[in-house]
Amino acid sequence: MSRPSSAAFADSKPHYELLDGLRGVAALLVVFYHIFEGLSFAAGGTLITTINHGYLAVDFFFILSGFVIGYAYDDRLGKTMTLGNFFKRRLIRLHPMIVLGAVLGVVFYVLQGCEQWDGTHVATSFIMLALLCAMFFIPAAPGACYDIRGNAEMFPLNGPSWSLFFEYIGNLLYALFIHRLSTRALAVLVTLTGIGLAWFTLFDVVGYGMIGVGWTLDGLNFFGGLLRMLFPFSLGMLLSRKFKPLKNVRGAFWICSVVLLALFCVPYIEGKHVITFNGLYEAVCIFVIFPCLVWLAASGKTTDRHSTLICKFSGDISYPLYAVHYPVMYLFYSWLIENKYYTLGEVWHVALVVYVGSILLAYAALKWYDEPVRKWLTKRFLPKKK
Repeated sequence: MSRPSSAAFADSKPHYELLDGLRGVAALLVVFYHIFEGLSFAAGGTLITTINHGYLAVDFFFILSGFVIGYAYDDRLGKTMTLGNFFKRRLIRLHPMIVLGAVLGVVFYVLQGCEQWDGTHVATSFIMLALLCAMFFIPAAPGACYDIRGNAEMFPLNGPSWSLFFEYIGNLLYALFIHRLSTRALAVLVTLTGIGLAWFTLFDVVGYGMIGVGWTLDGLNFFGGLLRMLFPFSLGMLLSRKFKPLKNVRGAFWICSVVLLALFCVPYIEGKHVITFNGLYEAVCIFVIFPCLVWLAASGKTTDRHSTLICKFSGDISYPLYAVHYPVMYLFYSWLIENKYYTLGEVWHVALVVYVGSILLAYAALKWYDEPVRKWLTKRFLPKKK
């Protein structure tokens, strides 16, 4: 473990530095995945290629989040920390970037032309309503006037905010009752939510052919998204309670990073025989491999200055990158559709600018906005450490 990164409060416990680094690796792969998502979208909804299973990064994030929150707060919440202070800390940690993501969503939506994907012009009043709802984390119902892109996203200004919405729900449930559960009761919760998620995954309940649920309120998506958060989130907490580091772990960060890349690059698996084969692969990743990666990474530590800096940098930008990159993607998608580009070979130079630009935007947001704002909010609203 290391001293806290910029993601932490001054009185936080030491961080698992490799988990910070892996969060950054997953965020970087998500951006790459969304580039290929844009090519698929422009081509009329064909299968996403190359980083085929990049959407599983969300499930990996939830396991990481559960592990870190369980480690950070299980022995403090309700004892040395009140519920009010817990909620303040989580809001200060998460919400400034949510607000910035929504504002950037408006900026890039205006640059895109203030149009839905079908070309329908959207009134300024509806755009402002979408911004207001996004800032207060009120999801859009499919077909509502503030569903300004017309594809039923919960947060049409910044699509990935759906997972942060469920992160908020997870934090709320953790503070109200999950942290009070005994380890045995927590294991029961993990089992029950695991059964529900396995049902969604193996039997392709929503019909997407993958466990890419939760981003919309349409149909069973909300229930699927809730299960998609609750199982890995509570599993991460259970892992934090039962964790005993492995001995003599070397190169854990690099091993875990390569495994994540390999898992995300496995081609979509066609076929169904009682259960869907792609769903079976997703279940193996979520139920088996991801927990093992978290355990392995939590057991290791960086052994040289370069790997320490890499883990710290990737950990620092992981949340800002996830929170602000997608408004850029919307503009990129619009450009792909307008020019009818469907392959990376046609647009690799622009894709590279989008990728690097997203990282630079995230770093600028971290240093010039997120850190100063959180520092001010912490000083203003949290009690000083005695």
